[in-house]
Amino acid sequence: FREYIVDRCVFNSSELKDIEYIRSEFYNKLEYARFSSSVGKFVGYTEWGVKTADYWNSQTSYIQQLKAQRETYCLNNVGIDYQAV
Repeated sequence: FREYIVDRCVFNSSELKDIEYIRSEFYNKLEYARFSSSVGKFVGYTEWGVKTADYWNSQTSYIQQLKAQRETYCLNNVGIDYQAV
């Protein structure tokens, strides 16, 4: 692996208010930045991650797209998971 992204939904009910969307950015198995819908922005965990997070946070349309993922990606899939159980 060199660089990869992991998107996930953390939830304890199918209500939108109880769902968090998280995008983690990795390089060589080390997480360097993370977006969380509950924080509403990227947070960097390494020197490179802080610089990258600052740049991504300045891209308002990109941040708005990620905030919308909580509803468009997570809400639909969480609802499917709850129906299956």
